[in-house]
Amino acid sequence: MIRKLKAELLLWRVGAIPGLAVIASTIALRAFGFLQPLELMAFDAALRSRPAEPIDERILIVGITDEDIHRIGTYPLPDRDLATIIQRVQADQPNVIGLDFLRDVPVSPGREAFLKALQSPNVIAIEKALPVQGGFSVAAPPNIPTKQIGFSDVLPDQDGRLRRWLLGATNPKRQYRFSLALQLARSYLSTQGIQLENGVRDRVAMRFGQAELTRFQPHSGGYINADAGGNQVLLYPRAGRKPFRIVSWRDLQLGTVNSDWIRGRIVLIGLTGISTKDVVNSDAVPSAIYGLVNGVEMQAHAVSQILSATLDDRPLLQVWSDGWEYLWIVAWGIVGISFGRVARSPGRILLGVALSSVGLIAISYGLIWIGWWIPVVPALIVLVFNGAGLAAASIYRYEQSLRERLRDRQAVIDQTFTTIHNGALQTLAKMLRDVQMQNATHPLLPDLKHLNQELRSVYEVIQRETLEQETSFQLDANSILDLQAPLHTLLYEVYLQTMERDLPYFKTIRTRIVKFEPMNDLGLSLEQKRNLCRFLEEALCNVGKYAINTTRITVICAEENSKQVIRVIDHGNTDFSGKASAAGLGTRQAEILAQKLRGTFQRLPNKPKGMHCELNWQAQKLRRL
Repeated sequence: MIRKLKAELLLWRVGAIPGLAVIASTIALRAFGFLQPLELMAFDAALRSRPAEPIDERILIVGITDEDIHRIGTYPLPDRDLATIIQRVQADQPNVIGLDFLRDVPVSPGREAFLKALQSPNVIAIEKALPVQGGFSVAAPPNIPTKQIGFSDVLPDQDGRLRRWLLGATNPKRQYRFSLALQLARSYLSTQGIQLENGVRDRVAMRFGQAELTRFQPHSGGYINADAGGNQVLLYPRAGRKPFRIVSWRDLQLGTVNSDWIRGRIVLIGLTGISTKDVVNSDAVPSAIYGLVNGVEMQAHAVSQILSATLDDRPLLQVWSDGWEYLWIVAWGIVGISFGRVARSPGRILLGVALSSVGLIAISYGLIWIGWWIPVVPALIVLVFNGAGLAAASIYRYEQSLRERLRDRQAVIDQTFTTIHNGALQTLAKMLRDVQMQNATHPLLPDLKHLNQELRSVYEVIQRETLEQETSFQLDANSILDLQAPLHTLLYEVYLQTMERDLPYFKTIRTRIVKFEPMNDLGLSLEQKRNLCRFLEEALCNVGKYAINTTRITVICAEENSKQVIRVIDHGNTDFSGKASAAGLGTRQAEILAQKLRGTFQRLPNKPKGMHCELNWQAQKLRRL
């Protein structure tokens, strides 16, 4: 056991060295951020492919469409029209209104009416709290209390996609500001007695009731050294193509909007027209134009995320610590390495890698669905590279081993034939010359010539079989059988061609009882099928050579009582004088074959005369060979 354990450890050590190198390289690539783009793309794909969630009826979006802008006749929209929209929404008593418009300077006419509409305590306007390109920020409309202002700044990733949401940040004046989404959620939840508080697990995090908004960290999920400034959360948008009700300004004017959609709800007013280009890039949210989502709709996703976590126990996105993530990657790398030791066959290795890859992706997708983001790309890389690499190595080793076996086999054949040629064939040639010189009509002369021809054809037969490698069976000099054919078909061909041989007691047979039916050859190797063909050939040749004056032969190759059976019965007077013993080489080979198949072989007298030769095995046990 100790020797076996050491040998096994040696195999694992040799096979693990390249696998561990793949794991270490992948971890290094991830640690330096080279895999971040792929991980973020996989993250987006998983979010986008989730099953649709119900509409969040707490939120209504009033979109200013291109048709509305064309009807008004000018852009940006005048203050008067914005004031009219606010007044129309206020008439149906919303909980809070969020304006996704920057309006630090007047757009005449209607400035006074607009500022008056903003005095309502349930209206929240926006600003740009963080400096944009050029170092400028954009203030909110004047004379509005701080609690009615939320910033609209977002932090896209390097590829321009939006995956994080900024909840709070300090502006250049060292004033701490909240985002529009947080202000809207805060206002809505306060009417239900839920206040904004500091986190419990993380005192810097924000919390509403039991829902602690997990802060984004520089290494959260697939991110590497990301900007985690301010108070950010991973954006977990609502799934589906219609997560919110969206109506147009025209719908409000025509009175086609149900008042219940507004009463007590959060109403977001923003631009939804394509011409205004108030969009953000996101591959995680299904949209009419792939990758482009209206900014006001993304604000709604952020608000809905907070409300759903607080009121509906909808999960927030969580991530593992770095240690657990790298342990996860290493574990999948070891799974890939193990295929080379467990599966052995290249085909089985590739199948195992494919199934494991599907399983890994399914697990990652399922965890995203319940709010956990785990690394899938590096885990998939180490699994596939280790598994497929070992498969390629196994194929190479198999081919090399096959070539070596063929070379060794050819060397043995050449050496054996040389020995026979220089010994037995030379002796036989001398005997032929002596017999011919003494008596040209000697009765043994034809047999000696036939024996000479048979011995010299042995080399050619074995040589052809070697060149055909392991997928064929060389029955004689002119017959090659494809071992990939069904077993009963092969055996029937062996029967037909063997019975045509010029053997003395085949000529006396008058009755043939033959039965060849489909046999279960599942699990049989090509070598085992070759040996079964040789067994039947040997059994038939024994009848032709030794079953004196037999008139009947029975050959059965079929399945009987869940066992596979090859049976040959003759009714002759068996003569073993021409063989060394009754238990010769053919018998020993049959016994070895039966042992490998975990079956039985028997060769016994057939009453009242003749011989009964049979090999049987249990098909369902072949998987363990």
